[in-house]
Amino acid sequence: MEKSLPLHVCHVSNLSMLINRSHGFLQSTAIAFLIYYRASFFFQDPETRETPWSVWLTVSVCELLLSITWLLGQAYHWRPVTRTVFPERLPEDDKLPAIDVFVFTADPSKEPTVEVMNTVLSAMALDYPSGKLHVYLSDDAGASLTLNGLREAGRFAKSWLPFCKKYGIKTRCPEAYFLASENEDGSVIRTLEFKADREMIQAEYEAFKVRVMSFREDSARSTTNSTSRDHPAVIEVIGMNINEEVKTPLLVYVSREKRPSYPHHFKAGALNIRVSGLISNSPYMLVLDCDHYCNDPTSARQAMCFHFDPKISPTLSFVQFPHRFHNVSKHDIYDGRMRGGFAALYPGMDGLRGPVLSGTCFYMKRESLYGSSIKRGRELPELKTTFGSSTEFIKSLQGNFNGSMTNDGSISCSWPQETKTLASCSYERQTKWGEEASSHPSLIGFLYNSVVEDVMTGLVLHCKGWISVYLNPSRPQFLGTSVTSLSDLVIQGTRWSSGLTDIGLSRFSPIIYGTQRMSFLQSSCYVEVCFFPLLYCLSLWGFGTIPQLCLLNGIPLYPQASSPFFFVFLFIFLSALLKHLYEVLRTGDSVGTLVYEQRLWMMKSVSVHTFGSLDSIMKRLGVREASFLPTNKATDDEKIKLYQMGKFDFQTPTLLLVPMVSVIILNLTSLAVGMTRIMVAGTWDKMFVQLLLACYILTMNYAIIEGMMIRQDKGRIASPVILLSTLLST
Repeated sequence: MEKSLPLHVCHVSNLSMLINRSHGFLQSTAIAFLIYYRASFFFQDPETRETPWSVWLTVSVCELLLSITWLLGQAYHWRPVTRTVFPERLPEDDKLPAIDVFVFTADPSKEPTVEVMNTVLSAMALDYPSGKLHVYLSDDAGASLTLNGLREAGRFAKSWLPFCKKYGIKTRCPEAYFLASENEDGSVIRTLEFKADREMIQAEYEAFKVRVMSFREDSARSTTNSTSRDHPAVIEVIGMNINEEVKTPLLVYVSREKRPSYPHHFKAGALNIRVSGLISNSPYMLVLDCDHYCNDPTSARQAMCFHFDPKISPTLSFVQFPHRFHNVSKHDIYDGRMRGGFAALYPGMDGLRGPVLSGTCFYMKRESLYGSSIKRGRELPELKTTFGSSTEFIKSLQGNFNGSMTNDGSISCSWPQETKTLASCSYERQTKWGEEASSHPSLIGFLYNSVVEDVMTGLVLHCKGWISVYLNPSRPQFLGTSVTSLSDLVIQGTRWSSGLTDIGLSRFSPIIYGTQRMSFLQSSCYVEVCFFPLLYCLSLWGFGTIPQLCLLNGIPLYPQASSPFFFVFLFIFLSALLKHLYEVLRTGDSVGTLVYEQRLWMMKSVSVHTFGSLDSIMKRLGVREASFLPTNKATDDEKIKLYQMGKFDFQTPTLLLVPMVSVIILNLTSLAVGMTRIMVAGTWDKMFVQLLLACYILTMNYAIIEGMMIRQDKGRIASPVILLSTLLST
């Protein structure tokens, strides 16, 4: 009877669905009246028009673009669902499949080694049979510091893992566990034996950190010809459990070869870890960024509740968990939690065949990436032109190879040279790696040609018939490090905006590629995902400048306050704002969160989305090459202090800061001059909406005004930036 019980249950949010659809209908009706109002202008007598037709057309286009973005986004709200899993109903451990865990790091100066090793240790400590868990650390910098740190982590794991299992520790990231109180973990009985063991393991952990930090000092003094962009392949198996009492998961260090003359395709190139196919070749894999540690050891079993379901497993590619963060302040001024995405949009996509792939915190079926494409009797020479020259690796893809691991936990002697060949920068030459093949329902690994390889890969997987699911348990399964400064936010956001626009302008554009292969609603989600940076930057630049310039010159753009159409505009504005407030309150947040999100939406649209979209267009025109800067995970005490106080740190590149400040100065000027003009001319009725718009923008962006005029700390906006912005806005 137990075996017949479901492993998971899907709950449709009927109330949210009703509210979303009702709001969508009313808002769409109001937008139709708005379009009618704008279009009717062009049928008026030119002699009676108060507004130049070019200005009217421009603001109409901005409104239309914003309306299209909103309309596309309604697909997220069509059928939101949530899911519950029952991991206790899974089969016995000996029937569970093996899992390869991939942890990715790219720069030890921005991704502290101790933090990376904590992620590795938390992955090794997952509640899963140790013989079926294989942890790979992919070091794209080829840093000896990281390799030495991993060796130490392998040694410390022999004490840490038994401690966690003995006392049922839930928080299995050592740093997070020791920073929390004993009661906070809520998973142990505080006996004298436990306290003694805890003190002993904590002392071991502190010694472990000291040793890792000493490697940083040694690496700073050492001289080597290797760099993060020019180094040989290094592959080392750290632990193999041969004749050892404490069994730990296989731990492998992988640093692929990188040379300046060969493209390395950023994280997508690192994700295509062929080495694992030759060593362990597990049917499932967990992908983690180096700062996202495992906060709940049961995540693997929870994911297997879906992969073991015979109804969906044949077409299920991945299970996506939300990105959550351990360092988010109560003043989440940078939207570090990405609440709108993971609490509102992802449940909506989950109701349509699954969410987008989100770079980290997902369990993926290896077969969906490339396995099924070569089980159809193709000849070996043909397969080598697609997957490369390694016969052993092709066997692993065909399912005829179970990896190099033997029954006693050792590795066969033939693996070292073959794995280095697979990790060489020349292996992919004249192959199909990183490409989509239209003749079969699989990819050839993670796709290249975009710095957001996750979204592009997920899009093509969905187009080829695979599905995904989104699981958001009450206890965060993974916790990462959120951005805590405006500089990191704009660098990260510009990279994402550029990558998403790349997809929108590529042959995988969901407008063409997606609509032919997915449902209308699912493809609408992807169109919104890929084009929102471009659509927002165009529309928000228009709303932030055109009405204000017209206000300065006494040119009306909106209906008079006494006109029936005034209430159409007012309804659209208030309806959108109230719907946003409903979403915020429904996820347990306050009105302050709405203010933070509205402010960031405006700030990012005129800076991050603008430069990201321009960067993508320039790449398409061949003006510049793609680049990738990892987000800084290292802590800065001064920036952290400002963040905890809810104050912006405006020490950011001038180029990215000037657009925001210029728009605010223009709105301040237009409000002051426009109000004076209105008081003299008595045109309140005609100019009321433009005054309201300027007031709203300035109210939501008070933090920028404060940084310009009031603050005196180091995080204020520098005088040269204000001067340059003033010149541009005039």
